[in-house]
Amino acid sequence: MVQPNKNKIIILISIFASLTAVGAFIKIPLPYVPITLQTFVVIMSGNLLGARYGAVSQILYISIGLLGAPIFALGGGPGYIFQPTFGYLLGYPVSAFFIGVIIRLLLPDFENKKYSEVRFFSSLLISDLIGVLFIFLFGLSYFYLNLKYSFYLNLETSALNTGMDLKSIVRTGFLVFIPMDLIKVALASLFTVKLKRLQIFRLA
Repeated sequence: MVQPNKNKIIILISIFASLTAVGAFIKIPLPYVPITLQTFVVIMSGNLLGARYGAVSQILYISIGLLGAPIFALGGGPGYIFQPTFGYLLGYPVSAFFIGVIIRLLLPDFENKKYSEVRFFSSLLISDLIGVLFIFLFGLSYFYLNLKYSFYLNLETSALNTGMDLKSIVRTGFLVFIPMDLIKVALASLFTVKLKRLQIFRLA
């Protein structure tokens, strides 16, 4: 069995952490939760780096942001944990991890065996969709608890003061994202098929 190249892995983890940071600034501004390119990068980290290293790349990104680097969609620093949207960030490493795990279950010899294009793409599509659901699970749960218990520091502009109920939170933090995230999932699955065929992101 070929051993992973540690230097290459470190570089790839750093690259995906950086790309997630860049993705925070490629966004469509919406009230409370902007649409960013980060979800696409998170999916790709799970697809290409696998469960462990994909999750590590996202943990690295979150850690750097919490240490003070303004690499989140609305800034950075330890106080960011009080942002209603921080739960989405917490979902990133979980999403990458489970994407990697599910891919291994559906495609046991992911790195070496040449699966058909249809099986390869459909397996990635399923894995990526489930991974995105984890982001929303963490994001919506944190969003709801944040507003319910007034964790947000800037209450004057908080959604709490707009009288948002659970349905409004689901609509604001989930439903409006479905079309764009379906596109991201499809593109990420397609790009992964192409990149894996070219063997650009082999970890060995």
